[in-house]
Amino acid sequence: MNLRKQTIDDVVLRDKRVIIRADFNVPLDDSHQITDDTRIRSTLPTINRAIDDGAKVILCSHLGRPNGKYDPRYSLAPIAKRLGRLMGKNILFAPDCIGPAVEKLVAQMKQGDVLLLENLRFHQGEETNDDAFSKALANLGDVYINDAFGAAHRAHASTVGITKFIPSSAAGFLLKKEIEYLEGAVENPVRPFVAVLGGAKVSGKIGVIENLGKRVDKVIIGGGMAFTFLKAKGMEIGNSLVENDMLDFAKGIEDHALSRGVKFYLPVDCVVAASREPGAESKIVPVQEIPKGWYALDIGPASVKLFNLAVQNAKTILWNGPMGVFEIDAYARGTLAMAHAIADAYALTIVGGGETALAVHRAGESDNMSFISTGGGAALELLEGKQLPGLTALPDRVA
Repeated sequence: MNLRKQTIDDVVLRDKRVIIRADFNVPLDDSHQITDDTRIRSTLPTINRAIDDGAKVILCSHLGRPNGKYDPRYSLAPIAKRLGRLMGKNILFAPDCIGPAVEKLVAQMKQGDVLLLENLRFHQGEETNDDAFSKALANLGDVYINDAFGAAHRAHASTVGITKFIPSSAAGFLLKKEIEYLEGAVENPVRPFVAVLGGAKVSGKIGVIENLGKRVDKVIIGGGMAFTFLKAKGMEIGNSLVENDMLDFAKGIEDHALSRGVKFYLPVDCVVAASREPGAESKIVPVQEIPKGWYALDIGPASVKLFNLAVQNAKTILWNGPMGVFEIDAYARGTLAMAHAIADAYALTIVGGGETALAVHRAGESDNMSFISTGGGAALELLEGKQLPGLTALPDRVA
């Protein structure tokens, strides 16, 4: 699968002011320390290429939701510090992302310098994709590189608007890699192709289930959404999570899959608890025997075994969504077992971002997956078959 868009390999960077839109929207703790710098590390190849080519590198990103005004809790200062440590060089940090003070800093840059702009979302124009804001941003550079896959599903000034006002635009290495893995898996998978879908709600994954249901050889459904499918089959599910308005959809999806010869797997047993509180009484029961008033919070050992067997002969596995309430240790076993099974499979393994990436990390299997996406929402939209505005805005590659 080749990206049909212009990439960083196609543009001249030497002596240019290169604006790289990164996704530095990393988790911070209460004392503003970065708790996971995966997203920062993921874009280093693009930054290093620009430095090696003799560019003046201007980095920009959002962090959190400051709602269009300055809020010190969302400053990118800790990111400048971490970047400096990871790259072993001094990172200049701008007090804003547009305006005279920033323009002055850019004018003083030399080849190989790296300047990080302050949070884009401190300006309302970023999220409204305002032309004036886009233009002010574009004025800082000669070349624009989008390497923010995690924000590519947003039509914002720094992902879409800027491309109208800057002479040259292209995709960075991370954006290219994300698209090639995720689109490649869906468009042209090596078979058997297995989709493992979990998470709380069917409604959040309708598009993914519909799009992948047409393309896969096997579907494994776990997590809270499995109980909507089980109830649709007429089972008693106690107080487990269910979306009653999704029952017909769930039944239709399973019937459609089976009619196409797609193997459809649902849990056969589960871990149920008397309440959702940690430490509540819990037990393992077959899915046909969930007691009234109890909550199913994880898949059980027989389901783990069934799902393990289902992925064993796969050549492509796409996993999006945990198998249970994995934030609570007592209900994390199913998700962690799934991570081990997928890591052990002799297959191309692709992990959707967000919670699933976190679960894989917790299982200690991050290095054993072929690819872990850095974008939750963007990955979902791509798997639904949707166009990503940040990608559409980039020029096509000239053959």
